Amino acid sequence: MKQFVGSSISVTANIAEGYGRYHYQENIQYCRQARGSLFKLLDHLYVALDEQYIPSNLFNDLKAETFRVIKILNGYISHLKKQKTIC
Repeated sequence: MKQFVGSSISVTANIAEGYGRYHYQENIQYCRQARGSLFKLLDHLYVALDEQYIPSNLFNDLKAETFRVIKILNGYISHLKKQKTIC
């Protein structure tokens, strides 16, 4: 459980820190770190399922939600890359 919390907090903390840097490239880098934390969270989900800490229906819901957040974050990274080329 501790790993779930740590990974999820890392996602939002990296996004916030990147936003606070006020430089596109640094913001993108922190968003990439956040994306890495999301994939780490997925790994924890697989372990939790394998060890039968969570039922498969919960695993499927959390996995789908994690991929939804990854998709949103990828969109934000793409937006930042476009903004970088405009400025």
